[in-house]
Amino acid sequence: MAVVVVTDSSSRLSRQLCERWGIRQVPLHILDGDNDLRDGVDAVPSDIHDRPKVTTSGATPTEIADVYRRALADSGGDGVVAVHISAALSSTYSSAASAAREFSHAVRVVNSRSAAMGVGFAALAAARAAGAGASLDDVEAAARAAAQRTHAFIVVHRLDNLRRSGRIGTAASWLGTALALKPLLQLDIDGRLVLSQRIRTASKAHSALVEQVLEEAGDRLVDVVVHHVDNPEAAEEIGKQLTERLPALRSLEVADMGPVLAVHVGGGAVGVALSVDPES
Repeated sequence: MAVVVVTDSSSRLSRQLCERWGIRQVPLHILDGDNDLRDGVDAVPSDIHDRPKVTTSGATPTEIADVYRRALADSGGDGVVAVHISAALSSTYSSAASAAREFSHAVRVVNSRSAAMGVGFAALAAARAAGAGASLDDVEAAARAAAQRTHAFIVVHRLDNLRRSGRIGTAASWLGTALALKPLLQLDIDGRLVLSQRIRTASKAHSALVEQVLEEAGDRLVDVVVHHVDNPEAAEEIGKQLTERLPALRSLEVADMGPVLAVHVGGGAVGVALSVDPES
């Protein structure tokens, strides 16, 4: 058999990619009044991020343990590597670490310190290593290495969602007084959402986002995913600019950010996750 990779629905991996690489996903939760909607399982209203009382919840230890148990059985005892959303953004990682104790060292849990395709890149790297027959230790190492070379940036158009979410790090001090701000945020080395630049207009913020990605990529080979919340036109334009200007672009896709993250960053948000090739 082979090591099985597990992630959560924040990773934004398509069903086709999960099926191709045998990746299992644990759904996160969107709480809308009395409705507990499982991301990727239940139908989620497209305007969920506009509803003021909606919140999100990480997967529980029981839910995660159930997925780990099935994955471990399917691995034939070779083990499981689980790559989850940043511990600074969700309770899912701590629940995963708790669940993994049931399986001793057969389940390895990796804090991606990222979100959206930042999680997905690390899960994919682990799954490719597993597909090549790598050991449990080596699959875990592949996930951790990929997480370290992944970077994520986001422009937020509305601050109300961030105020409610509590998922903001050192940028919190200016949220109460910012007016027409369109901040450029990034996930730092610890996986916290922090302020990169204060910008007043969306167009300038998008330009700053492109420049930040170009600076981070340099002349290295990169894979890029442009995410958005109900803003496909802006995402496509950013993708076009990056396609034209990145000197060593291997792949670029445009994809929605998903309802869980959308609840926290609000409509109009546009973000970029990039993974740097280790050989470049």
